[in-house]
Amino acid sequence: MSAIRPAAVVVLAAGEGTRMKSATPKVLHELCGRTLVGHVLAAAGELSPENLVVVVGHAREKVTAHLAETNADVRTAVQERQNGTGHAVRIALEELGGGVDGTVVVVCGDTPLLTGATLAGLTSTHHADGNAVTVLTAEVPDATGYGRIVRDGGTNAVTAIVEHKDASEEQRAIREINSGVFAFDGQLLADALKKVRTDNSQGEEYLTDVLGILREAGHRVGASVADDHREIAGINNRVQLGEARRILNDRLLTQAMLDGVTVIDPATTWVDVAVTFGQDAVVHPGTQLQGATHIGEGAEVGPNTRLTDTRVGAGARVDNTVAVSSTIGEGASVGPFAYLRPGTRLGARGKIGTFVETKNSSIGEGTKVPHLSYVGDATIGDFSNIGAASVFVNYDGESKHHTVVGSHCKTGSDNMFVAPVTVGDGAYTAAGSVITKDVPPGSLAVARGQQRNIEGWVARKRPGSAAAKAAEAASRQGEGDS
Repeated sequence: MSAIRPAAVVVLAAGEGTRMKSATPKVLHELCGRTLVGHVLAAAGELSPENLVVVVGHAREKVTAHLAETNADVRTAVQERQNGTGHAVRIALEELGGGVDGTVVVVCGDTPLLTGATLAGLTSTHHADGNAVTVLTAEVPDATGYGRIVRDGGTNAVTAIVEHKDASEEQRAIREINSGVFAFDGQLLADALKKVRTDNSQGEEYLTDVLGILREAGHRVGASVADDHREIAGINNRVQLGEARRILNDRLLTQAMLDGVTVIDPATTWVDVAVTFGQDAVVHPGTQLQGATHIGEGAEVGPNTRLTDTRVGAGARVDNTVAVSSTIGEGASVGPFAYLRPGTRLGARGKIGTFVETKNSSIGEGTKVPHLSYVGDATIGDFSNIGAASVFVNYDGESKHHTVVGSHCKTGSDNMFVAPVTVGDGAYTAAGSVITKDVPPGSLAVARGQQRNIEGWVARKRPGSAAAKAAEAASRQGEGDS
């Protein structure tokens, strides 16, 4: 059964979501690198609908701004007063001119686990069965609190959706429930919405009333059953958000492992939906991969590593590291305990070692920054070595300046490179130097004071101290040896 391209998908995202207890609108809460409404739009987008409309209401400025940033094809319809789901759909159709020829799919903006495949199954069933409306349903282990789907025993059509409080004992035994996701004939939907009444306890226009209106008019109401009942779960509080995050994360890791990635401990590994892997990549425990991160073929990351929008080359190793918007070359080594800030580019077979921080710097092929250093706003050539405890002094209090270290350079430990400054190819710098002037290629730069020993200073200035006693004992020992 092939999927049918709908004329429109309407996403209901106008509610406040008070149970989230948050200043952030419910549909803008995130899991696995996307907002709730972003996940729904991604699933809807797989249907390639002719029109995609999001109904906004509460905090609509924030929601609309988010939609504009993430999906240029989305149209918005404003529900000034949240007067029910039927009212919201009616406003969406008005945005589209009042009526739509073809199938209209209505989904909720807080169902992030819903997949495009399930929506495709809904539209296919709707078309194949010739329904006026098709309800997406699911069979759940415990249907308490949900609206039950009552079917005709002969035709299998849906005859009613009965809320739990109104259900008989026989109906409460039904485990098939309503998801709140529907496929409608667009013209029949527009006509039926005009007949929806508000004589209910909430005084609202309910979309579910459309089903009864169409059925009474002699039209068929059918159902499409989701394969996994968890897909239809809506998010109403932080507990449900956490549960959905675990489910989606497991789904992403399962697919990665089936594609040839080794995940040592899925329970402590978290990935976003945009993360990609090369074959035979290995992810160690305690690792978080966020944004558009890519782990190359045969690369290893973790344990205890967080990478955001970072590319790791084939065969590289990243251990106990935080990296943001960085590039790590093939066969390179990073960590443990390294911090790669935005703009870091490490070349193939390079090394950023223990307790090293980098920012906005290009570090060439085979170059090593082994330990205890800060490299900021710099360009370092190929096959150079930066000594321990080196600092690229890039900020003068008002502006950032750039440092260049050439290829095949060897810089001493405890060097300060005061930008702007250039160290030429093949040059050396002595330990303890403060480099403030350019170093010509092949030169040795020494920038430190001459050592001066003031003998007997401890005995005069710290008499009776442990240091003075140790020095005196050493002097006596030296005299005895002579």
